Amino acid sequence: MKNNICKQKMALVEKLGVHLEGREQLAPVAARIMAYIILTGKKGSTFEDMVTILCASKSTISTHLNHLQDLNKIEYYTKTGDRKKYFIINKNTIIQHVDRMISHWNAERAIHLEIKAYKENQNKLKIENDDEKFDLSFHNDYVKFVDEATSSVKELREKLISNKFHI
Repeated sequence: MKNNICKQKMALVEKLGVHLEGREQLAPVAARIMAYIILTGKKGSTFEDMVTILCASKSTISTHLNHLQDLNKIEYYTKTGDRKKYFIINKNTIIQHVDRMISHWNAERAIHLEIKAYKENQNKLKIENDDEKFDLSFHNDYVKFVDEATSSVKELREKLISNKFHI
């Protein structure tokens, strides 16, 4: 059972690592470190665990841990009487990702509203044949979707900020 969970976790570390490489523009090992830390949770991941489990050299793990800390993607805590550092995800990393999503969606919304306004104007002024008029339903539905998604993500962001989630 425990071995099966470990295999499942490592498969997910790889899958999430590939995703983070692209989304966060990280080196492969840094992305795997971040994925492992995410999947380990709030108990934290130690340097020694990562060297062993990710099968990378101490210097490689150390370099990437320092880089991830410099980027404020991870942080660490210590336990009284224990000299180890326990690495966890920096909650602000998720908030920054959410902010980027909201910004992207706001830009998408603005361009769709501009396109819709142009098409509405064309429908009124230039196009007499109803068969040739622009259909605006896609833009209406897309703007509605973006508004609802943005609202939902903003709610998630507020929960993150108010510490309702322990990542």
